[in-house]
Amino acid sequence: MRKEQLLTAVPAAPVQNLREIYAIAVEMAERASLRYGALAARTDDNFWPVRCVFEVLTTRERDRMETLIAACAHACGAPPHASDLRWPPIDLVPADEMADVGNSDLSTPYTAWALAVRHRQRAFVFWTYVIAVADDTEVRTTAEGFAKEALWDGNLLRRERRLAWRQERTAAAESAGDSESADEPISAALLESLLFKDIMDWSQTLPSAQRARFLALDPFHQPQDALVEFRSDNAEDQRATEIGPIKRRALQRAEQLSNIYLDNADHAADQDSMELAQKLAAGSIMRLAGLRAMASADHGAL
Repeated sequence: MRKEQLLTAVPAAPVQNLREIYAIAVEMAERASLRYGALAARTDDNFWPVRCVFEVLTTRERDRMETLIAACAHACGAPPHASDLRWPPIDLVPADEMADVGNSDLSTPYTAWALAVRHRQRAFVFWTYVIAVADDTEVRTTAEGFAKEALWDGNLLRRERRLAWRQERTAAAESAGDSESADEPISAALLESLLFKDIMDWSQTLPSAQRARFLALDPFHQPQDALVEFRSDNAEDQRATEIGPIKRRALQRAEQLSNIYLDNADHAADQDSMELAQKLAAGSIMRLAGLRAMASADHGAL
């Protein structure tokens, strides 16, 4: 997740009347619904646990939008309209944050709930700014209601986030066969070794002309050192049935390594350590991009 401030821009001007504040709230809910809905519409099998979260979030935002429209019609005699907006509302659900989740092979239901919590926190901060600069009493009162709703929503979403975290923690412990080992962070060296094996297994499904170019995507190993043929009586059948999981695992490990190196660079104790971590991060990011491009070109085999 990104570490910048929740709200990097403030309202461009004081909200002047009820129709304007409802138009802002509806536009924000509609944008969130569309952004969440795009991920809820994903059909790839490996994304389905995350997709289920975004289906819930999409429904919540659509319901919010309908409620706001009805409330505006009741309070103002007509539903809000885009012409009521005097400045573009701040984007509380940025496209780049959504892309981070949609493009990541490490995304989980916890990731999705955590993102939704962040978005509602951002909404709360936004409405407090609106309250602070509004001159109209009705606008301030309505904004206070929106802020309280965002705070209440955030608390509900945090419960879902905690539940998802516990479920993922339990699954990790069961997968490891030991709850203590599941808590131990895996080392970059071990991840590099595991990823190298995945890349080698993946390469065996490629024509020989492509294999060296594919192996060259790994900046930490030389292709000529890796060109080893694996032989078994049922090697072809085995590769055909297992290549999908191998690709997904390789992409997850490659992304995890990029995150580790970037984190090491952020927390380096000295200049030399920082430069080494940055160099490793740059190579790892290039490798991840190459692996993703290869996977995408492989007829949706993931």
